[in-house]
Amino acid sequence: MMAIPAEQILFLSTALFFIGMYGLFTRRNLISMLMSVELILNSVNINFVVFNKYFFPGKVDGLFFTIFIITIAAAEAAVALAIIINLYRSHQSIDVEDATELKY
Repeated sequence: MMAIPAEQILFLSTALFFIGMYGLFTRRNLISMLMSVELILNSVNINFVVFNKYFFPGKVDGLFFTIFIITIAAAEAAVALAIIINLYRSHQSIDVEDATELKY
């Protein structure tokens, strides 16, 4: 079975990262922005796994970092969704432009 070269996987990871950055900077909807952040975190996970497999095959450090990032991403998504729901309840919108008008 042939292995996929590391360069191709890193190219995919880079593409995911920049798609996430584009989505983060161009979207106004908070849900779309949250999905873009998740894309960025997943591209980092792919990098950790590739570097672990191809450059340090006997160690599992990259996999531990990946599991840690998945855990942090799940917690971040839960907190972000709670904030988005609270913002929607108070302002009837999840648009970022409306969030600038928050009054405390």
